[in-house]
Amino acid sequence: MDIVIYHNPDCGTSRNTLAMIRNAGIEPHVIEYLKTPPSRGMLVSLLRRMGIRARELLREKGAPYQELGLDDESLSEEALLEAMVSHPLLINRPIVVSPLGVALCRPSEQVLDLLPQPQQGPFAKEDGEQIVDAQGRRVI
Repeated sequence: MDIVIYHNPDCGTSRNTLAMIRNAGIEPHVIEYLKTPPSRGMLVSLLRRMGIRARELLREKGAPYQELGLDDESLSEEALLEAMVSHPLLINRPIVVSPLGVALCRPSEQVLDLLPQPQQGPFAKEDGEQIVDAQGRRVI
């Protein structure tokens, strides 16, 4: 099973997403995108496959968003892409690539729609929110 997750181990949403992939019995290819950022071409491909614009992938919180003036709505798609390539922290996460599609998995349970295999057992997020029951069925 070829699943890729663009992951940040410091992010709870990203950790929950990775854990749900593994709870389906899949060991994904994990790309710590802050250590190994996607190229501009890969970023464009991911955006196209997700069907979203660069602004929708921009991370505002905890990133140099304000300092770079990225809240300026007149900035072009190209300018936003260049900012994300230059500052990978601006890329929101986690992004999951699977045979069933590509998505920004926020909230983390969105990954369930991308997994070709069912959950193997119960799953609760780090905060205790139950997502999957003992039979591997989605609770919410």
